[in-house]
Parts: sequence; C-alpha cells; structure tokens
Amino acid sequence: QVQLVESGGGLVQAGGSLRLSCTDSGSTFSISAMGWFRQAPGKQRELVAGISSGGRTNYADSVKGRFTISRDNAKSTLYLQMNSLTPEDTAVYSCHAGGRYLSTTGYLAVGGYWGQGTQVTVSS
Repeated sequence: QVQLVESGGGLVQAGGSLRLSCTDSGSTFSISAMGWFRQAPGKQRELVAGISSGGRTNYADSVKGRFTISRDNAKSTLYLQMNSLTPEDTAVYSCHAGGRYLSTTGYLAVGGYWGQGTQVTVSS
C-alpha cells in the first residue's frame, strides 16, 4: 500500500524559500510519475509541477523559473524547491503519485495516490 507523507511546509516571508518533501512508503516509487499540486482558499486545485519516472518535468507557468521538482529514487522521496515565494503561492501543497506523464500535457493525476497536504503560507 502506498502512503505519501509530505513535509517542509510553513510560514515564510515574501522572497524566501522552502523545500517540500514527499516520501513514498510503497515499493513502486522509482517507476511512478509524480506531481505537486496546490489549492488556495476558494480556488481549484492546480498542478504546480510534474516529473516522469525518467526525470522529465513540467511546470505551471506561474512557477517556472522559481520552483524545481526533483526526485531521489534511492530515498523514495519527491522534492519541490520553491524560491522567490510570493503571497500568491500561499496554499496547501499536496503530492500525487502514480498518475500519467504525457509529453503533450505533462503530469495528470489520474488514479494513483494523494498525500495529506502541507500548508505553505507566504507573508508580504
């Protein structure tokens, strides 16, 4: 059974950085595409970044150049390095595993598993 546990969220000032982690307790991490999503109050959940099992990545336009998604298969851990944070980045961030990564659309959260989410708050 896959269990995703996120960590690294918190309160940071605008311009600051945070690194989120998502550890997968299942046995299929290395062959799974994964993604980070976020949901701000009153807004729909949106894809932040996705990564294929082979390391291809895609990003939302709003975070390109500021956020970096990466994975360490030996540690079964997915990361999201977030730099130059703004108050608009405030949201609950969740990781997803086991979706599909397509060259045309990037990561799609179809099926798979969700983590419980971690709050990121950026103060102005």
